[in-house]
Amino acid sequence: MAKQDGQNGSDLLNRPQFKKPRKNYPANKPRPQPNNGSWLFWVVLLFIFLIFMSQNDPTTSIRAPRELTYSEFYNTLRTNKETGKIQTLELIESTENKLSGTFSDGTGFVLNIPREDTELLNIIRENVPNFKVVVPQIFWSQMFFSFMPILLIITFIWFLSHRGAQMGNKIWSFGKSRAKMSKGKGIITFQDVAGVDEAKEELQEVIEFLKDPKRFERLGGKIPKGVLLIGPPGTGKTLLAKAVAGEADVPFLSLSGSDFVEMFVGVGASRVRDLFEQGRKASMSSGKGAIIFIDEIDAVGRLRFAGIGGGNDEREQTLNALLVEMDGFTNQSGLIMIAATNRPDTLDPALMRPGRFDRQVVVGLPDINGREGILKVHSKGLKLATDINLRKVAQQTVYFSGADLANVCNEAALLAARKNKEAVGMDEFLAAVERVTMGPEKKSRAISKKEKETTAYHEAGHALLSLLIDEVDTFTKVSIIPRGMAGGYTLTPPTEDKHYLNKKELLGQMTVLLGGLIAEEIYAGDTSTGVSNDLERVAQIARHMVCVYGMSEALGPLSYGQRDHMRFLGRDILENKEYSDLTAQKIDEEVRRLVQQAHDRGKKLLTEHRDKLELMARRLIEKEIMDIDEARQMLGVPDLKAIPAAVEPVAQDIPKSTESV
Repeated sequence: MAKQDGQNGSDLLNRPQFKKPRKNYPANKPRPQPNNGSWLFWVVLLFIFLIFMSQNDPTTSIRAPRELTYSEFYNTLRTNKETGKIQTLELIESTENKLSGTFSDGTGFVLNIPREDTELLNIIRENVPNFKVVVPQIFWSQMFFSFMPILLIITFIWFLSHRGAQMGNKIWSFGKSRAKMSKGKGIITFQDVAGVDEAKEELQEVIEFLKDPKRFERLGGKIPKGVLLIGPPGTGKTLLAKAVAGEADVPFLSLSGSDFVEMFVGVGASRVRDLFEQGRKASMSSGKGAIIFIDEIDAVGRLRFAGIGGGNDEREQTLNALLVEMDGFTNQSGLIMIAATNRPDTLDPALMRPGRFDRQVVVGLPDINGREGILKVHSKGLKLATDINLRKVAQQTVYFSGADLANVCNEAALLAARKNKEAVGMDEFLAAVERVTMGPEKKSRAISKKEKETTAYHEAGHALLSLLIDEVDTFTKVSIIPRGMAGGYTLTPPTEDKHYLNKKELLGQMTVLLGGLIAEEIYAGDTSTGVSNDLERVAQIARHMVCVYGMSEALGPLSYGQRDHMRFLGRDILENKEYSDLTAQKIDEEVRRLVQQAHDRGKKLLTEHRDKLELMARRLIEKEIMDIDEARQMLGVPDLKAIPAAVEPVAQDIPKSTESV
């Protein structure tokens, strides 16, 4: 958070509203004293360690003693009076007498001798002046070391219990739910959510039920037990669930699907039961109901017995417990469950049936009006310049999610602060859109002259074809400055929200995508590795045209195979192919024919307008950046394109068209 009014962090914390109030305790009630019993655990451990170390000679811990044979020791002992090789020697009396000593070089040695060898003892006393006999306290040492493991276990258990009591027994609460509860009206409401008006209307019934349940019960209606929010990441599913709780003014218990997963068997199912028990208690205490929200429910609700190796027993037990608890809902409980996922295809059918998740609400990408509303919400805290036009920013952010737009607002503020501006202007917002789309610029990246020329011709090919082909969107900006993973980029944002594309538009997009490759062929008679991303997207569009949209004259209006949706390993591993090998060969031939058709068209156009291609490439080499107005003025291209002929639309299932090398 930016600091204001010249206040530093310390001054802010010293303000009265930020100081922690002191607790006042009654006179007859003693103040709680800090429990310092944990120091005893460390004292016991230190005591055990010291006793253990006292039983060991510190000299032997450094160098391991050498075990001598009887004859070797005897020969050394007979001459020790003259040599002095044995410095110290002691006899430890036991069932077998044990000799331990040290040589003059500091090394230790040990050996065992029979108890009845009195002659050896006499020789030792005669030749070793530093000789002593040790009688160990066998009983107490054995007793101590025998009971030391038991003592350690008892001490450890006591320590865990003590710490568990200090932490509210959380250390033992593996099976307790980790749900976070929030209360209070107006924390987040529908005013904080924009761009999802249809989803808000669907959830309005849930709010009305929580506010006035008798209104529905009087007519015999039943409110849905569960609501599943489906949509791409970043579209505001979690925010919607919080807003429902804020509008209804009911307790809101939230957690993620991964919070049920644990290393211990049965913990997930236990946490599910505890979660719903908490929800019922919260509903009864509030008197108006409660909401349980599980984010990323696909982590626990995935299809059972899926995958090559079979199912996950722990996850399936958790899912079974969730299904049982949802069946236990009653209309009188006032408990409603809301879940969110961006992978509905992986959920178990038992979870999706009526009576559990009765209603599925799709939270899709916002349209232009929705994007403008989202930008207004996230720009409330920004100091905007007078030239700001959020409608224009919304036009430049087609296919952006709510999270993307929030990131745009934040990046714009950071760019303005970096430039020491007093307010966030239009230039910062447009630059933030590029930054979010393509990544930061890499102006310091060293580029050779040959590579720079190749990139300039590549991007000029994309840009020029977008000007020449009527049925595609015109580029807004082209650059050869590396940004993100791209060596250069051509921005062609859609001018309007399109939900359907026709065959001519798809072929036009393929032609524009191949413009970089064709331009490199015209310039150098060869191609570079920078065309890889373009070719991937061209192949994807062509295959969808043949297999999904039925746009092949040779194969007819048929769908071959399933759509490209998210799958997980093992779900479709045994699925039979819906067409023969001969048909598969025809599909490959048709895909190749469509790609070649787009390539021939693009090559014909760029060859006819080679002078314009070279002019744009030279300008890019010189200035590195060029916008649409500059390109039209330089090339003399009219502002308006011819209106394309009407063709039957087809469902769009391709990514947004932002070209890059």
